[in-house]
Amino acid sequence: MKALIVAALLAVAFAGTLVVLARDPKRQIFAMAANGIALAVLFEILQAPDVALSELVVGAAVTPLLFAAALTAIALDRRRR
Repeated sequence: MKALIVAALLAVAFAGTLVVLARDPKRQIFAMAANGIALAVLFEILQAPDVALSELVVGAAVTPLLFAAALTAIALDRRRR
């Protein structure tokens, strides 16, 4: 069980590093979604299914979708000008 927790922690650390190091906003959005999924898996391993479900919905779905919508709106506004 400890090896599984360590692997999940390493996945979260790796995904978080990808978010920070990504320069392109579109890649950052995908990295944020991956980080949310990794955190949800970690919470599930730590036997917190309610927190895992919340993280999956908010961290892996809603927040990246809001960022993608914002980027799309910015791109559309730039095309209009």
